[in-house]
Amino acid sequence: MARHKRLGEILLEAKVVDEDQLQAALERHWSTGRRLGEVLKELGMVTERDIAVALAHQFGFKTVSNIAKATFSAELLALFDGEKAIDKMLFPLKIEDKTLYLAMVNPLDMETIDNLSFKTGLRVVPCVTTPTEIQVAVNRHYFNFDEQANGPGVWWTVLVVDDQDLVRSEIMAALKREGYSLLEASNGADGIKVALEEKPHLIIADTVMPGMSGHEMYRAIQSNLNIKHIPVIALSSKSSPEEEAKLLEMGYFDLIVKPVNPIRLVARTKHAMRIIYGNSPPPG
Repeated sequence: MARHKRLGEILLEAKVVDEDQLQAALERHWSTGRRLGEVLKELGMVTERDIAVALAHQFGFKTVSNIAKATFSAELLALFDGEKAIDKMLFPLKIEDKTLYLAMVNPLDMETIDNLSFKTGLRVVPCVTTPTEIQVAVNRHYFNFDEQANGPGVWWTVLVVDDQDLVRSEIMAALKREGYSLLEASNGADGIKVALEEKPHLIIADTVMPGMSGHEMYRAIQSNLNIKHIPVIALSSKSSPEEEAKLLEMGYFDLIVKPVNPIRLVARTKHAMRIIYGNSPPPG
């Protein structure tokens, strides 16, 4: 059986990266456990489109683009909800001859493909696309948010609280690209102080921090009439259903699991803003 070429090999052969760049990316991939494609993109060595084309070429899939501009029926979109679309990075394209054509960032996610095929009774054919394509399409067709009509998140201020500088910087960089106004704090006590002084529209806070933990900070926010209205999204390294249920029961608006996926982070931030505030600028 012929061996499929690895992503790095394909990018190297296509001269998208050189050997030194690939080695540096591989070392970071091994040390962090993050996907090689994510590392290459973060280091500025490749674009999302480069990775999508390489994957498609590697495994013989077709690529798709400009998904958000197309029209999709309510029945097609009802195959799964927007949260699953963001979580699994997929979008339904069309059903034809008992075949579901599915835009996917990871066309090798056989568990998702098999589950969807079992649920629908359809043969599933993956087509490769980029995370941004999925995000824009989901925002428009599932959450009724038009990026071009509504513009970036320049109306909104987000406070990021995490004791790890790298994590905090990565979160802020992802949100900055969307146009959000950003505040930061490295511990719970400072987070409360900034929240009281600046009144952000949303707080994203780690649950485990030295000194005042994220939970203690959250309880302090909830007990203060001046800021208890501010929604808080928890950052947690635990991804179990029990952890999610516990945090939502405590009153957190949502949960983002570490290591933070930038696409999921942005999608959940926009979702929170839309649910709490709508698409209009904040008063004042």
